[in-house]
Amino acid sequence: MNIVKTLGAAALSFAIAAPAVAQEVTEINFGIISTESQQNLRKQWEPFLSDMEAAIGMPVNPFFASDYAGVIEGMRFGKVQVAWFGNKSAMEAVDRSDGEIFVQTVDAAGNPGYWSLILAPKDSPLNSLDDLLKCDQSLNFGLGDPNSTSGFLVPTTFVFAANGVDPKACFKNVTNANHETNAMAVANGQVDAAANNTENLARIEANNPKAFEKIKIIWKSPLIPSDPIVWRKDLPADVKEKIKTFFLTYGTEDSAGDVAEEKAVLEGLAWAPFRASNNDQLLPIRVMEIAKEQAKIQADDKLSDEEKAAKVEALEAQKKEFQAQIDANAQQG
Repeated sequence: MNIVKTLGAAALSFAIAAPAVAQEVTEINFGIISTESQQNLRKQWEPFLSDMEAAIGMPVNPFFASDYAGVIEGMRFGKVQVAWFGNKSAMEAVDRSDGEIFVQTVDAAGNPGYWSLILAPKDSPLNSLDDLLKCDQSLNFGLGDPNSTSGFLVPTTFVFAANGVDPKACFKNVTNANHETNAMAVANGQVDAAANNTENLARIEANNPKAFEKIKIIWKSPLIPSDPIVWRKDLPADVKEKIKTFFLTYGTEDSAGDVAEEKAVLEGLAWAPFRASNNDQLLPIRVMEIAKEQAKIQADDKLSDEEKAAKVEALEAQKKEFQAQIDANAQQG
């Protein structure tokens, strides 16, 4: 596998529009969202993509971008065929990039998801949301990528929108960075607090225990569904079948490869074997997105009370539809 042949969004010249018809697929460009440095991500993903290449019988090239949007746009314009996303970025890929969820990650402990966190330095006087949201513009805060679920959407919904707080008005400075950068900024005292998640913090603990010792958690979110893997819907059916079979058997007794080695590869990604999924796993994320938008409307001084009520009511109807689907899926088991 020519893993050196790494595709980067900055090095690509995207076409004006995606091809009108699906072309023959001779290789897979696999998108990897920028949760941490490309160097770290490459080390974690290379063994997995090499195994995927052998299993499906065609080259599999890693696609890195400087932000989540680069992978979303790569899929939109047919430069990425399969990608690992968080739920928020997967929602963008499904809605804008002809994407479709087909499997879901499972964390190494078997949890059905993970949690967004807000971190602060260990010796900080900040110990709770009340401390964080004093909003005297004295604190520097680190948010995640705007397309990150745990780094942006969840804290924006459950911390800021839920408390009627505009981060830009609350803090001295608000920056956006990947999970690793945010965690290290907290550990090094470069920000007073920052968004992160349980999966990335576990990586920090394993790879940089000295930094981990300088960090504390001051807020933990409700459970977030595990990350989805998304493919373009227009992939040929036979290619989809090979890819799906690879994912659902990898690291299991049904695998055609070395199960012990595959489990070790998954451990490097902090995952257990994958499980089947579909676009319905995005329903809770859609509800969160609407709640965030409703709070934004309520805080908009440019809108009259009547305009706010109309917009909020329209969004509430959408939210009820999504919630009804969630409830129906739960009843089906």
